[in-house]
Amino acid sequence: MKIENQMKKFRKKEDITQAELAEEVGVSRQTINAIETGKYDPSLELALKISDFFSTDVEKIFKLKRG
Repeated sequence: MKIENQMKKFRKKEDITQAELAEEVGVSRQTINAIETGKYDPSLELALKISDFFSTDVEKIFKLKRG
């Protein structure tokens, strides 16, 4: 199964760059880009850090894509 995400939407709403988000959650800008483009699924720890940064539930940003 893959994970769909709304991370780019949340990031744009907050008007921050991939680099700024990466610095806030302790990863590289390339990691943020890979998550947004669906090339990389974040660990649970990273998904929780990202949702905490956006002050929302992890399920509002990341969802399992079935089938």
